[in-house]
Amino acid sequence: ANFQPGQFAQFDLSKTALPSPDAVPVPEELRDACSRKILLRRPFSFAEVTPDGDKTFAELLYCVVGPATVRMTTLSAGDRIDVIGPLGRGYRIPEGKKTVLLLGGGMGTPPLQHLAQSLTARDTGINVVSLSGAKTAEALPFEGRLDEISQTLGFSVPEFAKYGIESLIATDDGSAGYHGLVTDCLAEWLEKTDLAFDNIIICACGPEPMLAGVAQIAAEKNIDCQVCMERRMACGIGLCQSCAVECKVAGSNETIYKMCCQDGPVFDA
Repeated sequence: ANFQPGQFAQFDLSKTALPSPDAVPVPEELRDACSRKILLRRPFSFAEVTPDGDKTFAELLYCVVGPATVRMTTLSAGDRIDVIGPLGRGYRIPEGKKTVLLLGGGMGTPPLQHLAQSLTARDTGINVVSLSGAKTAEALPFEGRLDEISQTLGFSVPEFAKYGIESLIATDDGSAGYHGLVTDCLAEWLEKTDLAFDNIIICACGPEPMLAGVAQIAAEKNIDCQVCMERRMACGIGLCQSCAVECKVAGSNETIYKMCCQDGPVFDA
């Protein structure tokens, strides 16, 4: 229940089994990989965390991409797995910010959904706007239906609309919402807004090229920006140093390496 949005947990999936071919067919491109043993824990952030008495319910959104996530499809109510968390540093909204822009690309939306839940639950009076992008409408990681009416009203994503948050959609092929990259949608939104940039903070999560584009836009307009990075994290506590992220030193051309699991996964852009 003490999870900060953007923090993560390490899941031990070594004892989970492969699904029955009849129940959940393994994608052909993953069949060889799925025969491997799961030795290392897998990091996941949560889309929603809700305390309920002495229990905590957490919503997890994942994409089947390898042997661990294939095995996760076999989990059902009552199954037990070992989880370590919360780990790392999450999003931190500085005092005085009046608008938070949540910018998600592809499967990068879960920690932003959690941040939306956190900001609205605290009734801080902060205005929150969500911008989500993917290659196609089908690739958007949302369960709710996107219709023309809801997009016109600016509440097109139920996962954010339930918090009263305006949301914008961008797809590379134009199959839903803005036709183009979500970073271009962000740049257009910033050009149209009358809000003072020093009252805005951008919180982003998604593919690194997208995060680099967001950071560049934020730097050009002198807007505070935090990005949530993704790395393979073997231990989750900074010991194995397998998740190094190269970071610039402020006011210098030098760079240093920080651990994504310990210094991040949320970094100042």
